[in-house]
Amino acid sequence: MIPFFDGHNDLLLKMSLGRVTAEEVRDGHANGHIDLPRARSGGLGGGFFALYVPTPGAPAMDMEAMRQDSYDLPLPAPVDQAHALDRVRTGIGHFRRLAELDIITPCTTAAEVEAALPGPTLAAVLHMEGAEAIGPDLSELDELQAAGLRSIGPVWSRPTIHGHGVPFRYPATSDIGPGLTAAGKALVRECNRRRIMVDLSHLNMAGLRDVAEISDAPLVATHSNAHAIAPSARCLTDEELRLIAATDGLVGINFGTCFLRPDGKFIADCPIEHLLRHLDHLLSILGEDGVAFGSDFDGAVLPDWMGDCGGLFRLREGLVRHGIDPPLLEKLAHRNWLRVMRATWGA
Repeated sequence: MIPFFDGHNDLLLKMSLGRVTAEEVRDGHANGHIDLPRARSGGLGGGFFALYVPTPGAPAMDMEAMRQDSYDLPLPAPVDQAHALDRVRTGIGHFRRLAELDIITPCTTAAEVEAALPGPTLAAVLHMEGAEAIGPDLSELDELQAAGLRSIGPVWSRPTIHGHGVPFRYPATSDIGPGLTAAGKALVRECNRRRIMVDLSHLNMAGLRDVAEISDAPLVATHSNAHAIAPSARCLTDEELRLIAATDGLVGINFGTCFLRPDGKFIADCPIEHLLRHLDHLLSILGEDGVAFGSDFDGAVLPDWMGDCGGLFRLREGLVRHGIDPPLLEKLAHRNWLRVMRATWGA
């Protein structure tokens, strides 16, 4: 079975919120999208494990609003850096606990990821979704990189000292607000120097353009889709996709249904044909080496035909029915991630 390496999951958030334990992830549970038994049955071989800090006191995302014909959810307030760093350290503790229980194999190089695929554990790369924990002098990067962090998104959808994200707005584009701040540009340059991947998902159009101008690494959007198919602010326009393609970059297709469905609704009724339309469009611009998957497991409503990571076998079957041959399937499933890792991190 060709294993999937996944560009984004929120399992560490679910653990930090006390909704699932490491032992449950090892043994199986019904409180989310990922556990080891379902990963093995579905063919999930690993992925990027996100460190994400919820806005303290903010209400849960308004799911009812995101089932309407149009919506525009207000952005949460910025998060205090000290609070964010404390929560990130908690998430790193959960990451280490998963490793202690032989659920994951922490990886910091492409060679380590490839060696762990497929295996009895999940090949796991530590990622940060929103750089609130990193101050303007970037000193926190020493600690975070030593802990295994290899990928950073400067923003989630709320603003940071580094830049501006896009709201959950439909229909809309990401052409919203100014670009990276001076601190954000310095963060990108320092990530390049340290060979840390910079993630464009959630970043607005002006910020993406700034990263494209500054960065000497392939541009990567770990969990984003095609605006031409689903005109959400969180989906990438053809202009943005061409900027990524020009650097031999990569886009991981998000399984969140509001970014797959052309009507933008966050409901589970989402036939695989919607995902395949995004795939075809992304392949037409990025080519066979520039598309992969970034599920958003444990952070989104998934299509009902998939359900959780155990349903990845249905994605594999659907891709084969769609005419994807074994070499391209292997690229989409994990080879393209390995290529971008090597180009960014080295061997």
